[in-house]
Amino acid sequence: MTTQNKIFAAARTLFDQHGADGLSMRKIAGKVGITPMAIYKHYPDKDALLNALMLDGFNVWEARVAKLEAEKPLVWLQAMGEAFLDFALTEPRRYEAAFLLNASGARRYPGDFEAGRSPVVSKMMARIDDAKKMRQLGRVPTIDIAMTFTALVQGLVDMYRAGRFRDEAFFRAAFRRALSHCIQSFEEKRP
Repeated sequence: MTTQNKIFAAARTLFDQHGADGLSMRKIAGKVGITPMAIYKHYPDKDALLNALMLDGFNVWEARVAKLEAEKPLVWLQAMGEAFLDFALTEPRRYEAAFLLNASGARRYPGDFEAGRSPVVSKMMARIDDAKKMRQLGRVPTIDIAMTFTALVQGLVDMYRAGRFRDEAFFRAAFRRALSHCIQSFEEKRP
């Protein structure tokens, strides 16, 4: 294993154990057996490490989305929401790394999403466009539907993680209902 890989593995272990507050160059160096200054040969600053952790989280999330097999666009959106929930609850630190770290390389709305720099949002927008072509969704701009859906699932997950629901079973049921209501709110209104 290269020194850079060892540094990243140590950073990930510390992040998994203590979150972003537990990351320090000194602690990482201690785990790897190098001086704190040696880290800077591989990562110019702490932000570079945060970006690496964020990208690692996104890679895990994107791999989950790549496995979704639903053919129908609206069924795929529901499955993607469920996959997000499972990712957040089964890999909470990777979820934090992907979606909550204050890293300089984080994707920004709307530019990065409209430019296709988020593989998951690009897939989501393609499915939304497919549903529009099938007249399942109305004329709300695709990016607005994607952002609303994303904000809903992340917001609900964060509320759950903050203890705002009585238990996981109750939360999962509420989460599924909210996903359905969100999708239905954008459906094509027919006279």
